Amino acid sequence: MHTSGTLYVVATPIGNLGDITQRAIEVLKSVDLVAAEDTRHSGQLLARLGIPARFVALHEHNEQQVAQRLVAEMQAGKRIALICDAGTPAISDPGTLLVAAAHAAGITVVPLPGANAAVSALSAAGMNAPHWLFYGFLPNKAVARSKALAALVHLPYVLVFYEAPHRIVECVAALAASLGGTRRITLARELTKLFESIHSLPLAEAVTWLEADLNRQKGEFVLIVEGAPEVVVDEDDARLRDTLAVLLEELPLKQAAHLAARLTGLKKNVAYELALQMRDADAEKT
Repeated sequence: MHTSGTLYVVATPIGNLGDITQRAIEVLKSVDLVAAEDTRHSGQLLARLGIPARFVALHEHNEQQVAQRLVAEMQAGKRIALICDAGTPAISDPGTLLVAAAHAAGITVVPLPGANAAVSALSAAGMNAPHWLFYGFLPNKAVARSKALAALVHLPYVLVFYEAPHRIVECVAALAASLGGTRRITLARELTKLFESIHSLPLAEAVTWLEADLNRQKGEFVLIVEGAPEVVVDEDDARLRDTLAVLLEELPLKQAAHLAARLTGLKKNVAYELALQMRDADAEKT
């Protein structure tokens, strides 16, 4: 007899069934209730694992109401497992409100680590990422997406995004337009599934690569993008700023940065980043 309830936040496979942990299996077998984003999907998963479970649906449309009921159940001693359709719950998925409500009620919250698409993709991207920013899904609308990317353009951190197949081309095009074509992007698709693919290339080439084969646009994506290069302009390199100031008055940003790099001998990505900063600074003044 349990005297107090517990909320287990349980990671489930993102594709390969073998990625479930032994601890997750043991907890899912022992809890009184499983809160799942899609009970039919999760029911099939647990059935394949041989785990009988009593489910309750917890999704973005009912989480506020269901969370209060589940908290009451846990206060009465029930042990509940929170899972999502795939991967680690409450990260770009429902569950955050339930976890917060459990903490507020003094209920013990126990995370069970496991599969996570963002971390898996980052580990296979081959980018030096001592610091990285998980953004999740960018806004669907073009104007809102551009505004979001404008806030990220100068950050020196590797950027991690999720994207759906029907928006992947326009999303990558927006990344290239806002962040510049010289940064590398890793497109990780269908991780741990049958048609998993991981491909890295410059952002400028990414849309063409995607459009060359419609199969490359299928599946769920994690996008890993290099952070902004560090721009260090000392007295000797101040000529880059002066050169850009002149060229930007007459030429598009990309062309001005390319010519400025050739004239000063500095790297193209440094010239491009400084050009972006100068353009944004001018925009703020107006």
